[in-house]
Amino acid sequence: MTTDELVDDAKTRMDKSVESMRHELTGVRTGRASSALLDRIQVDYYGTRTPLNQIAQISVPDARLLVITPYDKSAIKEIERAVMESDLGLNPANDGAVVRLPIPQLTEDRRKDLVKVARHIAEEGRIAVRNVRRDVIHHLKELDRSGEAQTDEVHRAEDRVQKLTDEHVSASTRS
Repeated sequence: MTTDELVDDAKTRMDKSVESMRHELTGVRTGRASSALLDRIQVDYYGTRTPLNQIAQISVPDARLLVITPYDKSAIKEIERAVMESDLGLNPANDGAVVRLPIPQLTEDRRKDLVKVARHIAEEGRIAVRNVRRDVIHHLKELDRSGEAQTDEVHRAEDRVQKLTDEHVSASTRS
């Protein structure tokens, strides 16, 4: 691999890390209903762990309510159990045809917990970006040691990787 290919690979992997972190942040429950809240929920559907959005339609009729309409009505109890076992703190209401999830107002304690969760997710994103940097710089140094690339070229590539890292870490902080 050339130094340019390694830098391009680093950019791609860092982009994916930041995007993954942003996706994780969408699953953090705020005071507003969003179907993204349920993206991480897995339902035991006929013995197989299946994402909720694959076995049910999720709608948001208003800002404080999620409605889950299963494609197979026999799965309603499993859906209800999966929501209750999740870390969302929501209490499902089952009427036999749909599961309603009222989204309660956030308390001050819950807000503080959400800030901690969001900071933790952002820190994981920054760590992932730094791990990519460490890996690419290791490969660049191997190129330098093996003589496949000139030392000046490797140093320029390391500087480019550091700039990419700084950009992606600041992007994960803004998200």
